[in-house]
Amino acid sequence: MVSEEIGYRGPTACAAAGITYRQLDYWARTGLVEPSVRPAHGSGTQRLYSFRDVVVLKIVKRFLDTGVSLQNIRTAVLHLRERGFRDLERMTLMSDGATVYECTSPDEVHALLQGGQGVFGIAVGVVWRDVESALSQLHGERIDTGETLIGPNPADELARRRNRAV
Repeated sequence: MVSEEIGYRGPTACAAAGITYRQLDYWARTGLVEPSVRPAHGSGTQRLYSFRDVVVLKIVKRFLDTGVSLQNIRTAVLHLRERGFRDLERMTLMSDGATVYECTSPDEVHALLQGGQGVFGIAVGVVWRDVESALSQLHGERIDTGETLIGPNPADELARRRNRAV
């Protein structure tokens, strides 16, 4: 279950998306995927990513892993951002390695495959469920109070201390 009231710090977003903190930092600084909950404001502040942000991070990672250029990925992310990241879980993103296409119906996927070139697709619903599963095992943070929400590992001493300090 996705909650709009929970945010995820950088290390948690990295773990769920399968990326390094260096990638996360670079993508945030260059505007590829910026944290929608709380951006960093100088030294010592923590970025806070929404669930949808983490899904987009994982999509970017999958495209990079298949050889799509960062420039083409930027175009695709800009398109997703312009449409408000709505209906992500129902979307299939296809690429021929040069261009990224949004397909929302089987007919669109079929039409793209009829072109004869090699394409690959990312069923965003699968990525959505992967991220949901990964985040359920990690720590989130309530956006309104900053309270650390402990995942399935209640033995996490640091999270318990944070909650007592609040």
